Amino acid sequence: MNSEEIENLKKAGHIAKQCVEYAKTIIKKDTPLLEIAEKIESHIIKLGGKPAFPVNLSINEIAAHYTPSWDDKTLASGLLKIDIGVQIEGFVADTAFSLDLENNEENKNLIKAAESGLHAALKAIKHEATLSEIGKAIEHAIAEHKVTPIHNLSGHAISQYDLHAGLTIPNYDTKQNIEIPEGIYAIEPFATSGLGMVRDGKPSGIYHKIKEGNVRDSFSREVLQFIEEEYETLPFCARWIVKKFGTRGLLALKRIEDSSILHHYPQLIEKGNGKVAQAEHTVILTGKEIIITTN
Repeated sequence: MNSEEIENLKKAGHIAKQCVEYAKTIIKKDTPLLEIAEKIESHIIKLGGKPAFPVNLSINEIAAHYTPSWDDKTLASGLLKIDIGVQIEGFVADTAFSLDLENNEENKNLIKAAESGLHAALKAIKHEATLSEIGKAIEHAIAEHKVTPIHNLSGHAISQYDLHAGLTIPNYDTKQNIEIPEGIYAIEPFATSGLGMVRDGKPSGIYHKIKEGNVRDSFSREVLQFIEEEYETLPFCARWIVKKFGTRGLLALKRIEDSSILHHYPQLIEKGNGKVAQAEHTVILTGKEIIITTN
């Protein structure tokens, strides 16, 4: 990474941190999720960034990949996870936090567990640290709260315009003695009172482009061109397409998806329907230093 790329990453992280603070001021019980998502995404743009993916607002047993649809009526409640991404020229900051909206002791404990896991990971991540060491630190910190990490969700390497760039950062001890190389990483522990695994749920309305291709009708080609120019290979959502093209954009999305050009993410649901908390920061690991961009 050159100095310009690192500055873009730092700027994205600073905006993401400001958006977390802003989100905490607007989220109250029974606030419409659609209102929350659109306000946070607008705030990202106001501060000079672009959303790196749609704001995720996942409640209780939904661990990840819930973003409001264009006509969503869901209200904020329970244990709410807020996952925010900011990009500058494709360089991404990814951060998340959880809120207890029902003054519930289980929720509070899960939030503390996820935050403890994140804190332990940030202490463990260093030059020559192994994936096993990082995962073990997360797992032990979460277990101290008598709950469990989600085993099939993980942190991830990030590269320009690529949110999941290969290497995964486990949330438990995988016994992988693989040293973490220099790079950009999202560290994101998930703590649950359930089984510690997620399953695929309903379609989320979140997509990303996975290959080149084309579609037959002219309107769908127009929508595809917009996706390629506006989002490249970063995730986007049906709500954004409706905002640009109206509801007829949904049919175009379906046609593009049917052509295998897009991947449609499912919602991720805890297998035992246990509640889930999440905490996340983005870290740059260089040959000289460790930079937490979103803290």
